[in-house]
Amino acid sequence: MKIVFGPVSSRRFGLSLGVDLSPALKQCNFDCVYCELSPAKSIQAQNSVVSVEEILHEINVNLNKGLEFDVLTLTANGEPSLYPHLKELITSLKKLLNNKKILILSNGTAVLHRDKFEALLELDIVKFSLDSVISKTFYRIDRALKSIDLNLMIEKMAEFSRIFKGELVMEILVVAGLNDNEKEFKALDEALEKISPLRVDLSTIDRPPSYPVKAVSEQKLNELATFIKSVPVLIAQRNFSEKKIRLSKEELLKMLHLRPQSQMDIELKFDDETLKNFNELLAQGCIKILKLAGVKFYKVDKNY
Repeated sequence: MKIVFGPVSSRRFGLSLGVDLSPALKQCNFDCVYCELSPAKSIQAQNSVVSVEEILHEINVNLNKGLEFDVLTLTANGEPSLYPHLKELITSLKKLLNNKKILILSNGTAVLHRDKFEALLELDIVKFSLDSVISKTFYRIDRALKSIDLNLMIEKMAEFSRIFKGELVMEILVVAGLNDNEKEFKALDEALEKISPLRVDLSTIDRPPSYPVKAVSEQKLNELATFIKSVPVLIAQRNFSEKKIRLSKEELLKMLHLRPQSQMDIELKFDDETLKNFNELLAQGCIKILKLAGVKFYKVDKNY
């Protein structure tokens, strides 16, 4: 039973040392159609619980190896916030890790429970998923426990964002034929405006899913991203197979004014001529750099 894994390199959060809070089996209050783990009945609480002492011991073993990492990531075979000793664990980790950041990858349901809500406030980075804000679609994709109130969860995410001193990131995973349309994304944009995270990560299925659902194309992800106006969007692609684009300086400034572009966008999408124009504009101070939860974004400087 391996609790700690990595470090692994991530373009989204840097070099990450992972901690699995449900190492023995899948334990989740969702049973998402795109999950790479085998289907399992949604549950309200963990039945198989690893102790805080076991987790800390394994982390210490890895720290004593002199491993280099930027962030320690709390995750699980399922939903990590179901871990019953979350507050105690986070308190211990903060003492143990000193200057290392702590991140959790959560489906967002923690905000519905005051003790979990307060535990997550102590973290450096929190990432919530939100695949749909339309109830019918949400339950079709995430197969959540029916006791989970989607509208209340969105309101509580917004409340969490207002209080949280760390970096809040949202994630949307797009499933073909379910949440891959303008109506869904305009509704998501309204919710994201309320929640006000630093950024939203947009992705699609890239591993064999537990149910017979399909990914959307890179082109579709880019199209859907245009409906998100309220927050910078990172399209989390492993590669970009489409033809690279060429933009003049004027076209680049227009693009960056309408929507900030991530470092990943620039590396994967722009041809050499566009990169030259981009670097010249950056040197001239026309473009501003934003660092949002470990990812660089570029936008037009408001003074330009």
